[in-house]
Amino acid sequence: MADTFELEICTPDKMLVREQVSDAQIPAANGYLGLLPGHAALLSELGTGEMAYTAEGRVRHLVIHGGFLEVLRDHARVLTDAAERADEIDEARARVSLQRAQERLEKPVEGMDVARALNAMKRAEARLKAAARNK
Repeated sequence: MADTFELEICTPDKMLVREQVSDAQIPAANGYLGLLPGHAALLSELGTGEMAYTAEGRVRHLVIHGGFLEVLRDHARVLTDAAERADEIDEARARVSLQRAQERLEKPVEGMDVARALNAMKRAEARLKAAARNK
């Protein structure tokens, strides 16, 4: 059995990652999935959260927002709606987004989309968590 598998992370705009990795932790819709070489084939809906993978002995972090995961024996493909590498995250902007979402949830107004505010808060929290790991 191989020690690595190929990981691809794609958004509608670009290919972010295509490299050999030894493991990956991916936020699925109902919790995190841990992948190792030789993992059983699967398809999964993705959630929003911090993703991590190890390539060349170094752990790398990014944030993904929705999409799908396809896993084959020697290949994992993440097709996500949006993704950001931890070192590209604007922390100040993420803090403002988190604060705005929290304020909306604390003082809801009639007609407010609560699910949208909760998703915005979750995205901002994931962005801040990944950015903190990059320091």
